[in-house]
Amino acid sequence: MQKHKKEHNVSSEKFDTPKLYIVPTPIGNLDDMTFRAIKILNQVDIILAEDTRTTSFLLKHYQIEKKMFSHHKFNEHASVEQIVRHIAEGKSIALVSDAGTPGISDPGFLLVRTCIEHDIEVECLPGATAFVPALINSALPCDRFVFEGFLPQKKGRLKRIEQLAQETRTMIFYESPFRLAKALSQFAEVFGNNRQACVSREISKLYEENVRGTLQELLAHFTAKPPKGEIVIIIAGYDFS
Repeated sequence: MQKHKKEHNVSSEKFDTPKLYIVPTPIGNLDDMTFRAIKILNQVDIILAEDTRTTSFLLKHYQIEKKMFSHHKFNEHASVEQIVRHIAEGKSIALVSDAGTPGISDPGFLLVRTCIEHDIEVECLPGATAFVPALINSALPCDRFVFEGFLPQKKGRLKRIEQLAQETRTMIFYESPFRLAKALSQFAEVFGNNRQACVSREISKLYEENVRGTLQELLAHFTAKPPKGEIVIIIAGYDFS
């Protein structure tokens, strides 16, 4: 069992131990960045970004000038060992995604696991994740839920939906706005037209919208009015009563 003892002063962050920081970034509103996240990005040696262009905009907004490298799903397998070596040599590194918390439907898991395997400390800051406000705003039960993230686009997609037909917990999905109508149609076909659900889009942004209703009602709404922006679908669990 690997354990790391943390001794944090409430008002200060210690950088005397090289480590990997997982730093959430805003999912829309830049004011959702925490003071601690800004401080860590200012003090680490390197920032790993899913898309350096997107992160450059964030860093510029907070006047952070730092060496930055790409770390995304297409290069993470090739780069994790090199990143671990940098930390082992004494550098502190922060990992950010384009929006939200790295590792949640974004690159991060592989790097965290590799660091732990090499006895390198990993510290994940609390912060923005799109599914939490979507779940709360849905008005569906949020005491027990299952996060499914993005379903397979083709192979295995319908099979996975069928496996969830009798899932009793509230279900959470991420989806592209271009596939939302198709997804709602598939959910309605398997779960039933009258299953309660909520579609949240553009969370924390100017045009945030939460549309609640049955799957049939939501399908009709978004077929008539194709959506834009990031999408979270919340679906009520199966009721055996």
